[in-house]
Amino acid sequence: MSILAFTDLTKTVAGGRTLFTRITASVEEPESVALIAPSGQGKSTLLRLLALLDAPTAGELRLEGKAASGWQPQSWRRRAAYVAQQSVMLPGSVAHNLSTCSRLHDTPFDRELAARLMEAVSLSSTDWEKNADELSGGEKQRVSLVRSLLGEPAVLLLDEITASLDQHCKLAVEKLLTEMQAAAKATLIWVSHDLEQARRVSSRVWFLADGSLADCGTEDFFRRPPSLAAERFLSRQGRNEDAGEGGP
Repeated sequence: MSILAFTDLTKTVAGGRTLFTRITASVEEPESVALIAPSGQGKSTLLRLLALLDAPTAGELRLEGKAASGWQPQSWRRRAAYVAQQSVMLPGSVAHNLSTCSRLHDTPFDRELAARLMEAVSLSSTDWEKNADELSGGEKQRVSLVRSLLGEPAVLLLDEITASLDQHCKLAVEKLLTEMQAAAKATLIWVSHDLEQARRVSSRVWFLADGSLADCGTEDFFRRPPSLAAERFLSRQGRNEDAGEGGP
């Protein structure tokens, strides 16, 4: 039984533009997958489809062997949790946000686990009574991640979740998540523009371009790009990095 799978997935957006057509992939055991694509190819859209936050034009989604049509959306999203780049805090305190899953599902709030997770993402000194809207962008990203982790999802759909973080906090988040994945507690699907991060955190790459999805091992992707589009993308990214290093 696959943890997460999609078959012949197609998505057409406003204006009649088709982002991708009949793409297929599956995750059979807990692992870490980097979802990489040039801008505008639909990687965030694909992540939202996998969270049932948007509907495909065609194709089938399955979670833990069960078709999306057989799930209540709220139950699916508890098992496959989407963590957005622009984190939205609920009105109220940090503590109120952290206890969201407990309130939604009528389960006890594990304050001890929440404290350990907050420490792991370098937020141990955060005042839990502080209004969550007063947090910085990077703090909101990490609180949102901890809030999702407290629901114990089988799949984490991570959309540029370290984009607002400094290097120390970025590595702390990576360490927490990769340790969780190694302990087979969650499958991770990361959208990231940071190719070095993608290489660090994943064992597998989904490369989305020109309406198609290539699926390969991470080192294979970087050493032997699976398509001309992937080869051009990596070459362009390399030139951009070189230009950045040479700038003022």
